[in-house]
Amino acid sequence: MGGAKNCPETPRQKMISMMYLVLTAMLALNVSAAILNGYAQVDDSLHATIQTMDEGNRKTYIDFKVALSQNQEKVKPWYDNAMLVKEKSEEFYQYVQNFKDEMVQEAEGAKAVKNAKVRDLGKQDDTNVPQRYGLNEGNALILKQKIEEYRDFMIQVTGEEDEMLNKEFMETFATPMGVNADGDSITWENTIFYEMPMCATLTVLTKLQSDIRHCEGRAVRYLLTQTDASDLRVNKFEAHIIPSADYVIRGSKYKAKVVLAAMDSTQAPEFYVNGKQIGGDGMYEVVASGSGRKKITGEVRYLDKKGEMQSMPFEREYTVGEPTASVANKDLNVMFKDWNNKFSVSVPGVSTHDVSVSCSGASVSRSGSDWIIKPTGSGNVKVSVHAKIDGTSRLMGSYDYRVVPLSSPAARFDASRDGRVSLSALLNPSNKFTASSSSVEPVHWTITSFQVRLPNGKEISVKGNSLNNEAINAIRGLKKGSSITIFNIKASGAGTRTLYPISLVLN
Repeated sequence: MGGAKNCPETPRQKMISMMYLVLTAMLALNVSAAILNGYAQVDDSLHATIQTMDEGNRKTYIDFKVALSQNQEKVKPWYDNAMLVKEKSEEFYQYVQNFKDEMVQEAEGAKAVKNAKVRDLGKQDDTNVPQRYGLNEGNALILKQKIEEYRDFMIQVTGEEDEMLNKEFMETFATPMGVNADGDSITWENTIFYEMPMCATLTVLTKLQSDIRHCEGRAVRYLLTQTDASDLRVNKFEAHIIPSADYVIRGSKYKAKVVLAAMDSTQAPEFYVNGKQIGGDGMYEVVASGSGRKKITGEVRYLDKKGEMQSMPFEREYTVGEPTASVANKDLNVMFKDWNNKFSVSVPGVSTHDVSVSCSGASVSRSGSDWIIKPTGSGNVKVSVHAKIDGTSRLMGSYDYRVVPLSSPAARFDASRDGRVSLSALLNPSNKFTASSSSVEPVHWTITSFQVRLPNGKEISVKGNSLNNEAINAIRGLKKGSSITIFNIKASGAGTRTLYPISLVLN
């Protein structure tokens, strides 16, 4: 061995030694890469789990809202606690996310990615940033405090009654002392951040986020079960009478269903109305007589769990009215000849589908909720309203309307005053010729064509309700005081009519 020390290495031996060192280094790098990749895979799996739990929690919150809509009084206190769990969980989850983002920003600088995963890191093996950010800057102690606060909140909000659930919260969010490689005790924060690579610390924080979502779901599902939202157990009996309508026409039948709410299907209750027992199906009906408010009273008798007869009273009022109908002309209190007059027709206590209208001297049709009545002659129109009651059509009332013809509309130019108009206003194409009749008539008239007669006798035909280019060019050279005539004016509204001419003087 001593001689070997004095024997210089040959070039070949030096080459072999260097290759060994390189291979050893490569082997070490391969192990490190495998470990780093392992953390990346665990981190990816945790993110996938979080996504799945988010979807499950979302469905639980939907179930909670459904339960709340069905029973506000019973569910609301539990629902409020669930919303508090959601708020606190989201707040803590985002705190951890910001913790991760700030640590990644410090490690990656300009290359930092928002909401980065382990595999997004360029410096997965960096051990300086976790120690500096977590321990030196004191953020690990703040995180530990928030973990403990969240754990205590979750135990409190679930009522501290479910021992297994509370034990789960305690174990999931525990921050115990640890042990280092030498067997010495170290704080929880040191186990997470002291000389730990970024990939490990980031994975631990993602695991914490996964725990938050998991325990959020556990707490909300527990609160939902406490509402008994799907529990059909009976804790109260009530007798009800359910009428087909609270308003009936004299001579028709009043029908009502008498029921015992939440009754036991294994035994048949007995129904009594106005002192007399009715059929086992609880259906009660009587022919309505006399107008005004009517009252029915009765009771439901049933056997309780002890076999003792119990009685549950009930009462209900309904109104008996005289046959009548409400008819209103939406346009006026008269009808216009050859015009679609809109009417609103209703019968108290009767569906609009069971109401029909007939007329003498007019056509009748329906448009949505309105009735369209178009008189074809002069004089009066009688409107008769029928209603289908108990399968029979009954006359509910007849109403007479006077028929008047539509008046002829008068034409005018919008910008004119007492037949005088400025040249600039007349030549402005935005000013129109219009037509209108009596303000009480529902018809809207529109000018469709007219002719223009110039002072020199020239006549120009125009389509529409404003001057065309030919008329504008011809009028442009006229002097003040010149008069033009608008004639053969056609207007459409209730058919087509020819209106009286108008004269316009330039001022």
